[in-house]
Amino acid sequence: MKTITFIGNGNMALSIAKGLKENYKIEVVGRDIDKLTLFEKNLGVSIVKHLLQDFNTKDKTVILCVKPANVQEVSQKLQGEAEVIYSVLAGTTLHKLSSNFKSKAFVRTMPNLAASVGSSMTTLTGDINYKKEAEALFSAIGSTRWLSSEKEIDIATALAGSGPAYLALITEALADGAVKQGLKRDDALAITRGLFGGFGKLIQDEHPALLKDGVMSPGGTTAAGYAALEEGNVRNACINAIEKAYKRATEL
Repeated sequence: MKTITFIGNGNMALSIAKGLKENYKIEVVGRDIDKLTLFEKNLGVSIVKHLLQDFNTKDKTVILCVKPANVQEVSQKLQGEAEVIYSVLAGTTLHKLSSNFKSKAFVRTMPNLAASVGSSMTTLTGDINYKKEAEALFSAIGSTRWLSSEKEIDIATALAGSGPAYLALITEALADGAVKQGLKRDDALAITRGLFGGFGKLIQDEHPALLKDGVMSPGGTTAAGYAALEEGNVRNACINAIEKAYKRATEL
């Protein structure tokens, strides 16, 4: 059974490890043995635990899950040349990775919050020789999409990586609107959650414009509500959100 080595033991590492634990041996590297033991308990399977200082990555398949600001510090504590490093670090370029870490290959990945429930939309780019392995590894936590450039993965970070926060805002706002009109809070949240659950399935096979047109009858309730969203400039706000988040990703 192949070993996957996680450097970092935070929530994203745990989410990915949960998807891989049935088919791979899990090795985790961190600063604190107690936190590594807790990681093992939360994962529910036995793992190989190592402290970061002087850990040897020689010929290992590494998933790098540290904070972007700690790249240089972490890299200085490692020894050896990895086979491949898969980085989940937002805004951390392949050049920065290769300048700090020793590896034969590098792949950038961008999972999102839904990795914790096995439904991440993970984008990938980097060494094309590892495309199939990258897709196999990260499909364990949801869907994957290989992109052809780092610019594209930074844009995808603004869309899929940050997207759960945008959708959470919209979810809360829609529920608030229902409460304002007199619906109980618990009912409003339950209905909104059901709405998003069903919509997530519909959007897989249908263009959003066609879905909209299928719901909006002339002079009906949907048309009235939709007009209010356009008056509120919601469409333009969403477009600007992607632009701002993308620019921030390139600044990190």
